[in-house]
Order: sequence, then C-alpha cells, then structure tokens
Amino acid sequence: MSRDGDAPASTFTLEIDIQADPQTVFAFVADFATTPLWYSAVQRVERIDGGRIDGGQIGEERIGAERAGARYSVHRRLPVGPVVNTVEVVGFEDGREVTFASADGPTPFRYRYLVSPEGRGTRLRLDAGISAAGLPGPARLLGPLAGRLFAHGMRENLGTLKRLIEAG
Repeated sequence: MSRDGDAPASTFTLEIDIQADPQTVFAFVADFATTPLWYSAVQRVERIDGGRIDGGQIGEERIGAERAGARYSVHRRLPVGPVVNTVEVVGFEDGREVTFASADGPTPFRYRYLVSPEGRGTRLRLDAGISAAGLPGPARLLGPLAGRLFAHGMRENLGTLKRLIEAG
C-alpha cells in the first residue's frame, strides 16, 4: 500500500448489516459512481473508461456494478484540501465482491467490499487499506493516526450507505 518508506499503510475491516437483498446491496456498492451519495469525502466521480452491468434503481438513482478494469477520476475533499485520484476496479465477482484501488494521487487506498446473505438481509464487509503517502508536509507522517481517523469516517459512511439502501 505504501508508495514510499515513511508513510505506512493502515488496514482495517468493517461490517454492517443492511435490510435489503444482496443483489441490491452489491449493485449499489459496486457502482463507484454512487459514492458521492454516501461517502462524505467524495465530491464527484467521473468515468474514464470500462464496462458496467445494469443493476436497476434505488429511489431516483440508477445503479449498476462495475466490471474489472473500469477506471474513474475521483474528486475528494480531505482536511488538507481537494485531491484527485484515479480509481480502478481491480477485483470483481458479480454479486459477491468488488475491489477498488487508487492508481495515483495522494492517500493510496484499496477497498474490498464483500456481500453475503445474512438472515433476511445482507452483510456488507469492507476490507480497507490506506496510506498517508502523497499528503503535504507533516500530514504524510500521520500514517497510523490517519488510518484510525479513516476507519471512523468509513464507519459513518457505511451507516449513510445503509440508510440510503434501506430507504429504497
């Protein structure tokens, strides 16, 4: 994860249960274009290239899973200011797993989302890794602290995702 020796990576796993069928949860989380709706740091996502599988609709939002190799320009607002990353779908198993990884830009990250049936709903698991590499000045040395802050923020983001999906 780290792009240089002095910006260590942090990893963590989060799980959340969502009262919706696995296909709906997968289609929403696997569609990277939906992230501005539920991921607080993401301001805008632009598709660069890649394929898409139609996943239906949640509320007014058309959703669809991304195939491996799809790439996006992701505009985020971090405490240090606006940043842009190119993000690629690097792993994909339809209906079960999708992995997104930053290909460039600051704070290299990798998110692996796993979807599985749980009771009458779905368990969504996030295996995540992030590095402070690419941040300016002393912020880049905050690796482990930045990782804890990121995990806290992602827990809140997944809560927003849960509310959006359950509201239908």
